Amino acid sequence: MLTRMYELKRVLVVGAGTMGSQIALQTALSGHYEVTLVDSAPGQLERARAQNRRLLGRSVEKGRLTEAAAGEALARIKDSNDLASVAASADLVIEAVPQEMESKMEIFIMLDKFCRPGTILASNASSLSITEIASVTYRAQKCVGMRFVNPTYEVKGIEIVRALETDDDTLAAVVEVAKRMSKEVVVIKEAASAEVA
Repeated sequence: MLTRMYELKRVLVVGAGTMGSQIALQTALSGHYEVTLVDSAPGQLERARAQNRRLLGRSVEKGRLTEAAAGEALARIKDSNDLASVAASADLVIEAVPQEMESKMEIFIMLDKFCRPGTILASNASSLSITEIASVTYRAQKCVGMRFVNPTYEVKGIEIVRALETDDDTLAAVVEVAKRMSKEVVVIKEAASAEVA
């Protein structure tokens, strides 16, 4: 089944640390998507919301955003500590947990189980193999890398990593999402040497 760009309406961000909270904020600021930020660590979602309030407050002070637009963006981000309950309705999941292969694979195994077959799974892994992360799923063709750079709300560039099995439709859909976030996209193709033996 093809995942068409116009079907991507609900974005789930997994991991409410510095990167995850900023990715959720950037997605919400685009105005195109419903956003849910999920994290099971006690207090992490509250910290993420406070951080995003501060970032939006600075943008309002500098005249980059109106107070109304800032309020709308913050309201567009829903919180959850239950991955299973929110993953089922996501069209695109962006994983932003710590840069450890084992952690990312564990998340992708759960996402593969909880998400619909057509849901795209993206990883914010900065140096780890997307092909290897995707190998633990039954949807390697729907897995891709989205390398956001901290601070996400200021840095325009983003690298979209095409893993060995990423299909054309998935790549096109994720590139479109990044562009709607006002990102300057560079597509990188992962080398065959990154493939799991």
